[in-house]
Amino acid sequence: MLKTDVHFPTDLNLLWDSVRKCLDTVEKLRDRLPVKGMRKLKYIRKEFKSLFRSTSQLVFKGRNEEKKKEAVGAYLDTARQLRERFGVIVKTPSLEIKTRALIESLRIYNEYVEKFIDQIDRRLLKGESIPASEKVYSVFEEHTEWISKGKLGQGVELGHLVLLTTDQYHFILDYRVMEKEKDAPQVNALLERLGKTFPGKTIYSHSCDKGFYSKNNYAALEQAGTEHVILPKRGKLNKAEKEREHTVEFKALRNQHSAVESNINMLEHHGMDRCPDKGIAHYRRYVGLSVLAYNLHILGNHLLAAERKKEAAKNNRKKRPFKQAA
Repeated sequence: MLKTDVHFPTDLNLLWDSVRKCLDTVEKLRDRLPVKGMRKLKYIRKEFKSLFRSTSQLVFKGRNEEKKKEAVGAYLDTARQLRERFGVIVKTPSLEIKTRALIESLRIYNEYVEKFIDQIDRRLLKGESIPASEKVYSVFEEHTEWISKGKLGQGVELGHLVLLTTDQYHFILDYRVMEKEKDAPQVNALLERLGKTFPGKTIYSHSCDKGFYSKNNYAALEQAGTEHVILPKRGKLNKAEKEREHTVEFKALRNQHSAVESNINMLEHHGMDRCPDKGIAHYRRYVGLSVLAYNLHILGNHLLAAERKKEAAKNNRKKRPFKQAA
């Protein structure tokens, strides 16, 4: 998994981010358009930021529910007033390309303002639960997903899961950035990609995590000609599955799968820890560069090991005692 470089998201601070970016855009537009009602931008920004901070303090640390709702209501009322002002500016006609680009940017951020006003109102004032499909975790990196929920001993992680396939020499043969996807549906597409990359080759063993298990995936791996399918099942095993997962070969190959964790850790030290670039296209490129750096490191390790082996063999030949012919 590669994390995006974003702050911890709450609907309250995402609303502040959206309004802040709207104000930044309006400030640039003032030199190009006759913007009305936005003369005191610094004062508006300062007041809204102060309101955001006091509301956040009450919501996350306060105990009085009535005061919380009052603060949230005032925060939303101010945001609604600003949203209406931004909406008027968005409708201003312009023929200049740069001005139209700024107006489009303002429109996008103003839509985020509307979205977060709705979500805060539903969650904090009406007591609704917001579905995960509706949530946005960053107004700057819209593609960001919530990966880890910050369980005990594990921090919150925002980014995307990355599917990796390595061989017995620890080279990464295939990778894919997963966007709002789960593990199990990836197997057929992975087999297709491996078939194109290595035509006519037979996979001796294919080991996956439990999250990839399904009867269809197991059958697909067998039909692809894989000699040993190491696909442990979640939950209770029937008699046939228990026998299969307790064979010597299955256990030995399953134990080798733990090397993937060390490969992932090594990959994180080659750039695949946090992505500083903006946008999903640059995110994918950053993953590719990290994989390339990792594979070059592995290749270098193999070349060094071969060189040391040659050197050791040469030294052993020099140390052999000389035998004189009789």
